[in-house]
Amino acid sequence: MTRLSIDTLHLSHFRSHKRARLVPDGRPLAIHGPNGAGKTNVLEAVSMLSPGRGMRRASAEDLSRRPEALGWKITATLTSLGRTHEIETFSENAAPRQVRIDGKPAPQTALGRIARILWLIPSMDRLWIEAAEGRRRFLDRATLSFEPGHAEAVLAYEKAMRDRNRLLKDQVDDAHWYRALEAQMAQAGATIHRNRANAIARLAAAQNRAETAFPTAELTLTHPDPAIAAPDDPEALQAALAEGRRRDMAAGRTLAGPHRADLEAVFAAKGVAARDCSTGEQKALLVSLILANGRALAADFGAPPILLLDEVAAHLDAQRRAALYDEICALGAQAFLTGTGPELFTHLGPRAQWCAVRDSDGTSHIEEDTP
Repeated sequence: MTRLSIDTLHLSHFRSHKRARLVPDGRPLAIHGPNGAGKTNVLEAVSMLSPGRGMRRASAEDLSRRPEALGWKITATLTSLGRTHEIETFSENAAPRQVRIDGKPAPQTALGRIARILWLIPSMDRLWIEAAEGRRRFLDRATLSFEPGHAEAVLAYEKAMRDRNRLLKDQVDDAHWYRALEAQMAQAGATIHRNRANAIARLAAAQNRAETAFPTAELTLTHPDPAIAAPDDPEALQAALAEGRRRDMAAGRTLAGPHRADLEAVFAAKGVAARDCSTGEQKALLVSLILANGRALAADFGAPPILLLDEVAAHLDAQRRAALYDEICALGAQAFLTGTGPELFTHLGPRAQWCAVRDSDGTSHIEEDTP
C-alpha cells in the first residue's frame, strides 16, 4: 500500500521548542519524557499540517514560544500517494496562520487533500460524558478525514447562522431578512448531515470488518428537535428554520439545525451506552473508532493516515496497549506516540523509532533514543 508519511519536521519558536528537528523513518515514533518536557507540542505541530486549529484548538498567538512571542513556523516534507510535498505553516506577530504548499500560498483546506491526520488526546477521554459540542467536533474531524469539502459546508453554515442569530438578537421581524440566510443554512446543513451520516456508516463498516481487541461502538446521530424530521432535506430544514423563528427570537439564537446534533455510542457487546461504561471501556471505544477511521481511510484515501496518540497508555491495561501497537503496525500507519517513560512502549521494540524529549530552562530538546 502507498504510504503517507512525514519525512522531515522542523519547528521554530513553536510552543516550548525554540528549534527542533525530527527525521522520522516511517515507523511508529515512540516519544517519551517527563510531564511538561514538550512531547505533546511535537504532536500539536504535526496536527497543524491539517486544516483547522490543531489538536488543542489553540489560537495562532498561543502557539508562539514565550517570552519572545515573535511568531512560529513549522516546515515539513510530506510523502503522500507517491508524491513529495514541502509544507510550511506559520504565523508572524500573532497574525492568522498561513500555509504554503510546494512554495505557493494555499488555503488550509488544501492540506486535507494531500494528507489525513487523526489524533487521540487525553482531553478526549471525557468525550462520552461531556457536552454534545465535543462529540460533534470529534465526528466532524472524522467526517473531514473522508470528505475535505466538509469544512467548507461547516464554514458556510456557521457564517449564515451567525448572521441569522444577529437578526434574532436585534428582534428583527421582517421575513425577507431571514429567507436568504435560512436557504443558505438549509443547503449547507443538509450537506453537513449527509457527510456526517456517511462518515458514521464508514466507521461502522470498518469496525465490523476487523478482528480487533477493541470493542465495537454502535454510533447514532441524533437531534434534540423532533421538528427536523429530515435533516438531509434542504427544503425540510429550511421550513423548520422558518417555523422556529418566534421561538429562536425568544432564545436569541438558532435552536434547530446540525449545530445541535449529537453523536451517541453504545458498547455493542454489552448493549451499554458509552456514557455509562467504565473509564477503561470508554477509552477502548475511542481507540476502536480511531483505528476504524484509519482502516477506512487506508482503503478510501489510498494510504493509512498519520496517527497522533498523546499519552495513549492512560486507562489502557498492558494487554490492550500491546494490542494497540500491533494494530498500528498492521495498519502500516506512521504514528507519533507519547508517554512519560520508555517502558510504556516496550512491546513495540525495534518496530518503532524512539526519541526522548527533555526540558532545560524552559526550552525543549529532542534526542534520538534506543529501545
